[in-house]
Amino acid sequence: MSLALKGTLVLVGAGKMGGAMLEGWLKSGADPKKIAVLDPFASDDMKALLAKHKVSLNPAIASIKDAEVVLIAVKPQMMEEVLPTVVGLGASRPLILSVAAGKTIASFERHFGKSAAIIRTIPNTPASIGRGITAMSANANVLATQMKLAKDLLSAIGEVVTVDREELIDSVTAVSGSGPAYVFYMTECLAAAAEKVGLPPALAMQLARATVAGSGELMRVTGTDAATLRQNVTSPKGTTHAALQVLMAEDGLQPLFEKAVKAAADRSRELAS
Repeated sequence: MSLALKGTLVLVGAGKMGGAMLEGWLKSGADPKKIAVLDPFASDDMKALLAKHKVSLNPAIASIKDAEVVLIAVKPQMMEEVLPTVVGLGASRPLILSVAAGKTIASFERHFGKSAAIIRTIPNTPASIGRGITAMSANANVLATQMKLAKDLLSAIGEVVTVDREELIDSVTAVSGSGPAYVFYMTECLAAAAEKVGLPPALAMQLARATVAGSGELMRVTGTDAATLRQNVTSPKGTTHAALQVLMAEDGLQPLFEKAVKAAADRSRELAS
């Protein structure tokens, strides 16, 4: 990733997500002098990181004359309190890039104006360790160069994809946004099932965690599709085949996932503002 910043990159919110992105930018060689962080509640660790790299923390809004990107990484419930304080950054017509769940493009247009270039995204929690995936949706004002810059910025926390209609963000939220929780719960279920067949609780959880984490890593490293990897593990009439007969039955895992993902997508639409 190479960040070709002409103006200032303003990071609003330096919590886990914002902090992970900032660390990624700095590691990739971004010029610290072109980054400003706005977060009155920055942690001591974050303050130390900023001081180490000489990144400006909480400069006066009026002093930032050349904002090129305003990346908003505050909690959704804080948005209406925070946005009015940073509207002044819109004077230089920057790209407004949001990683806040549930906040629509229209909500940012209400603050920055209908002519503002705005990208709404939905990352997921593995982004905090640089292994997430983020989906982007842009309004009609976003230029191709701004889309590229946004992708470069978000690549600091994992893979980046684009959806051509904003309403698809709700579907993405239901899959990758909420998906880590499904995987964690699946790990819990596997560990509980392991106990049912006689394994001690600590060993059951160790086996479940390592199996889920290792399987995900195998998919990532090899690039092999999930179905092929599943088939590679499954011997005809063997132990895995016996388990999959249950999981892949008509009333097995697939309809449960479909019901769960639909519930999440519906709720995402209800919460959007």
